Amino acid sequence: MATSRAPLRFVEAVSATVAESRRSGFFFDFDGTLAPIMRDPGAVLPVAGAVERLQTLAGLVGTVAVVSARPAAFLHERFSRAPQVRLFGLYGMQTVVDGHVRTDAVAEPWAPVMRRVAGEAARDLPGEVLVEDKELLVALHYRAVPALRGAVERWASAKAAELGLHEQHGRMVVELRPPVKRDKGTVVARETETLTRAWYFGDDLSDGRAFEALRCREERDPAFMGVRVAVANGETGDELARRADFTVDSPEDTPVLLDQVIGAFPGHPPRALTLDG
Repeated sequence: MATSRAPLRFVEAVSATVAESRRSGFFFDFDGTLAPIMRDPGAVLPVAGAVERLQTLAGLVGTVAVVSARPAAFLHERFSRAPQVRLFGLYGMQTVVDGHVRTDAVAEPWAPVMRRVAGEAARDLPGEVLVEDKELLVALHYRAVPALRGAVERWASAKAAELGLHEQHGRMVVELRPPVKRDKGTVVARETETLTRAWYFGDDLSDGRAFEALRCREERDPAFMGVRVAVANGETGDELARRADFTVDSPEDTPVLLDQVIGAFPGHPPRALTLDG
């Protein structure tokens, strides 16, 4: 049976992280967490200060990483000024190593199938649905016309059943991807194996798997501390917030919270720790 721990206090979480800084890690979703949600996915940039905070943090702890449904090349462009930050794209099906994108060998053979799916989606779905072809993932955005949600979900479910694909529902989007076991939870579980502290920041349903990975690790290892931070939103944020240790109101608040963490390290200007309940 799962056991519940006492509520985590922000000052305690930060102090515990500083005490074991080299065995601590910070993991971040991108859209809705480090960047705003926009109708044009290609126009999205990190919020002011986010890249700089992640790079600073990467010099203080063992691991800082972005784990996203975005292609790794997209992430590499946005975080080129933070070379110490590790980048996991397409739910971990792609990574950036020495500036080059590497695709998971298990997922790569699915690329022709996903290209066909993108073409069929553009042909079959109403023109108001934005079909985003991400090489190994097809995202069907209905943000421009929310009333099309049912049509998009029915089409995606039928296509997933036909081809054996995985579906992922998110903030006014349905994603289709190959049936390989890669998600934010599997990435976080693997990358935290040697850590004693790990923070995860997210805003959407797929981030719940990363939260769950931290919880499972805590159950196996009482010395491990997982810290779950949810970015509030009126679309899918409530469910994630109920599972979080702490919440912030918007992506713009993520760098503000990180300032508080960074300020607790020796040699950095201290900032008031304001999230204690």
